Amino acid sequence: MLYHAFLIKYAEIAIKGKNRYLFEDALVKQMRIALSHVEGEFEVKKEQGRVYVFCPEEYDFDEAVEALKKVFGIVGISPVVIYEEQGFEQMAADVVSYMQSRHPGYNGTFKVYTRRAKKTYPMTSMEVSAELGGKILEAFPEASVDVHEPQLTLSVEIREKIYVYSETIKGPGGMPVGTNGKAMLLLSGGIDSPVAGYMIAKRGVKIDAVYFHAPPYTSDRAKQKVVDLAKLVAKYSGPIRLHVVNFTDIQLYIYDQCPHEELTIIMRRYMMRIAEHFAQKSGCLGLITGESIGQVASQTLQSLAATNEVCTMPVYRPVIGFDKQEIVEISKKIDTFETSILPFEDCCTIFVAKHPVTKPNLNVIHRSETKLEEKIEQLMQEALNSTEIIDIS
Repeated sequence: MLYHAFLIKYAEIAIKGKNRYLFEDALVKQMRIALSHVEGEFEVKKEQGRVYVFCPEEYDFDEAVEALKKVFGIVGISPVVIYEEQGFEQMAADVVSYMQSRHPGYNGTFKVYTRRAKKTYPMTSMEVSAELGGKILEAFPEASVDVHEPQLTLSVEIREKIYVYSETIKGPGGMPVGTNGKAMLLLSGGIDSPVAGYMIAKRGVKIDAVYFHAPPYTSDRAKQKVVDLAKLVAKYSGPIRLHVVNFTDIQLYIYDQCPHEELTIIMRRYMMRIAEHFAQKSGCLGLITGESIGQVASQTLQSLAATNEVCTMPVYRPVIGFDKQEIVEISKKIDTFETSILPFEDCCTIFVAKHPVTKPNLNVIHRSETKLEEKIEQLMQEALNSTEIIDIS
């Protein structure tokens, strides 16, 4: 069946009061970007309290729907058939024709919901619904009306033309990207951090990312894995600027100078410092990590407090209370799981201690970091200066 348009449904945006138009405009912008990758000229318009996508004569329906299903802010996508407005009898014939094409032989319960945007139409919404319901019952004698819990709701909108739809495809929800500032994601090759980036982007936050590379201990394939993960997240979040930091010399210096049970915490603290540097430079308002309480030694409450201490920005941890299986389920939903489990290790796993401290004492950590004073600032600056920037679109 040829659909002429998609009605886009949203939830949270509707309660934004006087600022609602800003969120609608952001949603329209993101939809246009998403559909620009689908063949055909789609027109996205706000129209009388609705957001519509008007489709070209020829297009790939599945491809268009998949593009819209990655736009945060959309909770539902209803494929619409549009008919000319030529009086009630023709409308009734068109609606019955729609039912016969879309739901042939229908024998369940249904109701007709009419929205009369064209207030000059000579019948009220309730009158139209009742009359159309009768026509459908004539054409589908085994069907029945249930206005409270119908198996099928047939929606009819009376505008300059007649819009008919009966299905809503679930969207991703959330808020349009770009409506809630910008944050920097610490992106590794694991399962958790891509999920964390996705979840923060879902709340309307534009994200950039930083990845810590440790050649020759980590390979170019490990780096490519992270680039591929950034591309998968970018399908939802929009473009990501990825900062690839050569962290090898810093790690080796920490390894030589500090107690090995403290390696993970001290390395993590320097990662946070570097990430915050790029976050401030990019106009970000916070950092994002994929940490979950107690999952590994560096993610106990004491360890998280130790890494937080070096940051002046807030650190957002959207999966903090999730167990691993819950995170895995989201990673599968957003198609990052199979890439995340590729066997190319990142710098965190290469340099992990055999018996890492799980309850670090900040005073002890501070004393250990004094052993780095001779060269750490120089190594930090070299890492910052040699950082590779990859723009992910």
